[in-house]
Amino acid sequence: MTLSPAQCRAARALIGWSQSRLAEVAKVAPATIATFETGKRIPYDRTLDDLKNALSAAGVVFLDKGAERAGGAGVRLAD
Repeated sequence: MTLSPAQCRAARALIGWSQSRLAEVAKVAPATIATFETGKRIPYDRTLDDLKNALSAAGVVFLDKGAERAGGAGVRLAD
């Protein structure tokens, strides 16, 4: 499953991270996150993996489109 701009924004909101904080933890440029979250640019797969891994390590669980009763792709906090 790939990370969508909306999931990235929602994941950051769940854990209270700014774009700068995510950039620091994922070791990517803040501009990369800004342009991704606005839909202006899709980063390389490796960068998307770095973002997703950083958010997952902070307690975010990613739900794909077929997630149980979720109604579509999304995020939640780990139990």
